[in-house]
Amino acid sequence: MSEYLTYALVLLSLGAYVVLDGYDLGVGMLSLFDRSERRRREYNELIATAWDANESWIILAGVALWAGLPGAYATVLPGVYPPLIAMLFAVILRGLGLEFQSASGSYRRGWGLLFGGASLAVTLCQGLVIGAVLSGLPQQGGHFTGDALAWLTPYSVLCALGLVCVYLLAGAAWLQDKTEGTAHEWAGRLGRPLLGATVVAALVLGFGLEVADPQHFHFEQPLRAALFGLAVAAAVVCGAVAWYGFGRRPDWRPFAAVLGAEAAGLLALVAATAPVVVPPSLTLHEASSPQSSQVFLVVGVGLCMPFVLAYNIYAWWVFRGKFREAERQAPPTTAPDDGSAVPFAPWPESRVAVLVRRTLLTLLGILLAAVSQDVFGGESTWVDPLGIALLSGTALVAWILGDRRAQRLGEYDLPGGERP
Repeated sequence: MSEYLTYALVLLSLGAYVVLDGYDLGVGMLSLFDRSERRRREYNELIATAWDANESWIILAGVALWAGLPGAYATVLPGVYPPLIAMLFAVILRGLGLEFQSASGSYRRGWGLLFGGASLAVTLCQGLVIGAVLSGLPQQGGHFTGDALAWLTPYSVLCALGLVCVYLLAGAAWLQDKTEGTAHEWAGRLGRPLLGATVVAALVLGFGLEVADPQHFHFEQPLRAALFGLAVAAAVVCGAVAWYGFGRRPDWRPFAAVLGAEAAGLLALVAATAPVVVPPSLTLHEASSPQSSQVFLVVGVGLCMPFVLAYNIYAWWVFRGKFREAERQAPPTTAPDDGSAVPFAPWPESRVAVLVRRTLLTLLGILLAAVSQDVFGGESTWVDPLGIALLSGTALVAWILGDRRAQRLGEYDLPGGERP
């Protein structure tokens, strides 16, 4: 019984991630096709309010899978390491572009392209992972036996393209709900074509799963067939509501319908495949951890979920309603005794402090590299003292030259022309 609770926790976390993070990945991809820099910055500010809360669900899913279903974890991860690692790098770059764009005073094309391109990369990698798992990873006795490209199959590529359509649709629905003016009109016009593309992708992937998945689907079982039929019917109804709602009031209706369709699609997939967690034959019972670990996981993750959910609800409540970019305020000023106003500027960091800080960071890098050499010395022979010295020396020289350049440009100048 406990393994089913763990399975439910994994599915709930994965479903929450797909539903919540899907729309902000979709908005990021949509920004690549919008020519207006003002709207692109608006999309960036919209996503900056909730993206970190949305991505917290995938952490819970990973923890639950690792501790509750170690058999599935050990079988799946070795088979999908390349797209999974690429996804993690893309997530980091996406956050980098998002935060730097948000902190800049105006729209920066480079950060905007990084945000949109990384969103596309994350989505494609997720689709490749899902398609590889559904295609049936080579395994024997609960261990992965395939090669480094086992994740790259025709079905995984179709899954990646289909997931792009799904996330783009969710992003368009979100933009209709949260924006005004030209962005609102643009999202309304995009909604129906994207919905049509998503329906085509769902049909192709649904019928293709019968060919790609090596397991046999037991639709002759009445309960399974009934649950699958209900989930598909719910997805169809939600799709019809979304089709009618795009371009019409109330603006929240398409987004709610798209979320409902995504949840119904996930439930239909579970109804078709359970209790097999990794095709063709690794079942939930075989992949589960011992009973004591299951109970510990259910209690631990179950207690964390309300806090993560409260975080999501709070973020949504604070930033509810339509997005309206506030007018940027002028920087605060101080009023000296003579009555003149001088722009306030923070006290700059001295050159000595910068050099000391960066030297310590270099030494820390040397220490980490030395530790990695001790741990992985027998496997990673390219990590040697000469390489460490060259790497750290080059970094230190680059930092010093950067400081000298900053000095020439006057970045160390104090207000009033003084120097530190």
